[in-house]
Amino acid sequence: MKRTKFLSVAAACLLLSSLYSCKNSNTENAVENKTDISTSTLEKVKSLGFSTENIRKTSEGYLVEGDILLTEENLTEASSGAKLSIAETEQYRTTNVVTSLPRVITVSVTNLPQVYSDAVNTMISRYNSLGLRITFQRANAGTTGNINVVGFNEGPSGGFITLGSAGFPTSSGNPYNQIRMNTNSAAYGSNPNLLYLASVIQHEVGHCIGFRHTDYMNRAFSCGASGAGNEGASNVGAVLIPGTPSSPDAASFMLACSNGGNRTFNSNDVVALNYIY
Repeated sequence: MKRTKFLSVAAACLLLSSLYSCKNSNTENAVENKTDISTSTLEKVKSLGFSTENIRKTSEGYLVEGDILLTEENLTEASSGAKLSIAETEQYRTTNVVTSLPRVITVSVTNLPQVYSDAVNTMISRYNSLGLRITFQRANAGTTGNINVVGFNEGPSGGFITLGSAGFPTSSGNPYNQIRMNTNSAAYGSNPNLLYLASVIQHEVGHCIGFRHTDYMNRAFSCGASGAGNEGASNVGAVLIPGTPSSPDAASFMLACSNGGNRTFNSNDVVALNYIY
């Protein structure tokens, strides 16, 4: 998740409502550095329906749209979805979702301040209150959960700061196993707000269980003009969730940019989550 343009130290992931894609007040993808990324990889990313603008190579794969991690497995697995038209503003999921339902997903927190742990507990309460076929609980002390929340420290770049990042479910039906949260003071300040952190983690969990950004067709909706861009048609990676709106949804927890504050599920998010889970 990102924030859109830097208004303040905390302006990285959620401006204009900031980028939810794990970025701050800038755009979802801070620095464009394609020099070490092959043309064939860029084409694969495009074929999945993701923008290659500001794509970054990381140790785990490729960071796109500010907070979405595409692994090598994501890039090589075959499409199983029907061909999609260019996205409008409905809510979308990825081709892979979590399977073997009902299912309990454990969550752990590694080497982060207590407020991050408290935020994870708040996130768990929010999801579990919906009565879905997936539920979340804290992993046993000293063990690593199905999703592990870890930290990284990265300052703002290009007018944005990454608040957090996560990947999508595996082809075997497991949730993505890691959420990375930015501990740099420019992301959340020196005294992070609990509900703000919980909202970002809630968004990143959305990616882990298969949700795309609500406004991926044009992230300018939540990120401002600097985040504009329709990622186009794709035959994989963006499956329309029936029953969700065909007009901009300003309160969705899966908007690409954050608004810098507390944002939980709205009624359309609940429809989408219940449809899948």
